[in-house]
Amino acid sequence: MQGLAEAYYTSRIIKASALIADTKALLVAWDSDTSTRQNLNRLRQENIFGKTSRSRAHAVLRIFRQRYFDRPEVGATLVALVQNSTMPQWVDPLLYFFTAQNDRTLHDIVVDTLYTRKQTGYIDLPVVVVQNALRNWVNEGKTTSHWSEATIARVTRNALATLRDFGVLGGAAHKHLSPIYLPLQSFSLIAFWLMQELQSGNRVLRSDEWRLFFLDVSSVERNFLEAHQEGLLSYHAAGSVVRLEFPAGSLKDYADELIKRTS
Repeated sequence: MQGLAEAYYTSRIIKASALIADTKALLVAWDSDTSTRQNLNRLRQENIFGKTSRSRAHAVLRIFRQRYFDRPEVGATLVALVQNSTMPQWVDPLLYFFTAQNDRTLHDIVVDTLYTRKQTGYIDLPVVVVQNALRNWVNEGKTTSHWSEATIARVTRNALATLRDFGVLGGAAHKHLSPIYLPLQSFSLIAFWLMQELQSGNRVLRSDEWRLFFLDVSSVERNFLEAHQEGLLSYHAAGSVVRLEFPAGSLKDYADELIKRTS
């Protein structure tokens, strides 16, 4: 996947959590007629967050850019959805998905550890489960540097808080896996993005990225069939041959099409 090209795990999740409210404020204030750099400079000067620390505001804007505007089409799509007052239920899963694409550590905690735990029938999530997964990565030399126990604890704490904010986890002191809600429109937009990345309907159907929402292949197929019935996309499968077509040529155009259907 393009967004997960990093070879090693980083501790960047320590610097920022889900930032849902801040992200939506940025998207509302975004001017689609100017460049990403111009927008970020203006928003920094306007102190849109009201942050007391200029360095903190700068850090948030940098993370925002990395998550959503390093791929301009993703950022433009999110701006369109937020500024057209699309139901927030559509937007939050997309913010989560693209945050995970930008942070391999957060991504693999869900895809490898949480998904596996749910598939084996566990709903509770003791902190030590995630800590052990991180320790294994450290011992295998998969982190950008050697993490101390203090760093492992901080990465775990911030990752779990981020996943709680995105609705993947519930609970305060004792976390549990939540049935994260993925609206059909959000599912379809993610499918479009995956199709651009993978260039194969069968690979999209079987992509591990759906594990971010705890969906197995049969659940993904049910979503495709429902989206097909609703006219959101065209889905046909015959054995390993999967034909997947969308009524738009770009992610932004597809979002515009979905917005029109609700207006």
